[in-house]
Amino acid sequence: MTTTNDATIDKVVVITGASAGIGAELARQLAAKGAKVVLAARRKAELDEVAADLGKDALAVVTDVTKRSDVEDLCKAALARFGRIDVWVNNAGHGISRAVAELTDDDMNAMWRDNMMSVLYGIQAVLPHFKSRNQGQIVNVSSGLSRAPLAPARAAYGAVKSAMNLLSASLRVELRATHPGIHVTVVLPGVVATDFGRNALGGGVDNRNLPGAQPVEAAVEAIVSVIESPALEAYTSPFIAEIVARYQRDPAAFEAELASRQRV
Repeated sequence: MTTTNDATIDKVVVITGASAGIGAELARQLAAKGAKVVLAARRKAELDEVAADLGKDALAVVTDVTKRSDVEDLCKAALARFGRIDVWVNNAGHGISRAVAELTDDDMNAMWRDNMMSVLYGIQAVLPHFKSRNQGQIVNVSSGLSRAPLAPARAAYGAVKSAMNLLSASLRVELRATHPGIHVTVVLPGVVATDFGRNALGGGVDNRNLPGAQPVEAAVEAIVSVIESPALEAYTSPFIAEIVARYQRDPAAFEAELASRQRV
């Protein structure tokens, strides 16, 4: 999925997890198309560096998305600076490398806090503004792992992302009846060449060293595309879409194949 290079995006976009990886690249691509971007992350130095490269229409707001008050302050800061929000991208998240049999309460609590509560806080912070205008878009960055058990060590992460998918779909149903101008989009990346694997709880393989890792620029083009033309959901690459489709067609055969690879 690609975007039109000369298309202009006249929107105010809030992006969480914007100090590196997908979030930072999304800010760059949107700013290059004329969008005003509000960047949120915990790491001030890195966040300020990304914002500085984007010019006067970029606002950096140090935010811990696991704290409701921080997310509410992020929304207020965006509105104070730009007067409106058009798109809110819940991108911040955290992975894990742990077999199901070894998962602890702390592991699961961290996955739920980082990958679900942070999304809920973002939705609830911006929704009153969107409802007042009957306009806006919430983009929730999920994972192909929410649709198929492609990496058992990421089970807790995929499980929470799966719950987030349903939360997003349920929100769409709620809004369709009362505020049809508000869009809710789920984006499903596969393996993207970022620090995600290295930063996972319990450590992990660097995503950039995995076969078939998608360049972050290409993955972000898919997100830009659904901001330009809202859709219910989008995979960032045809490859991950086909892998998920294969699993859904014959889960038993697909799981047997994955298990055989683990035994090698």
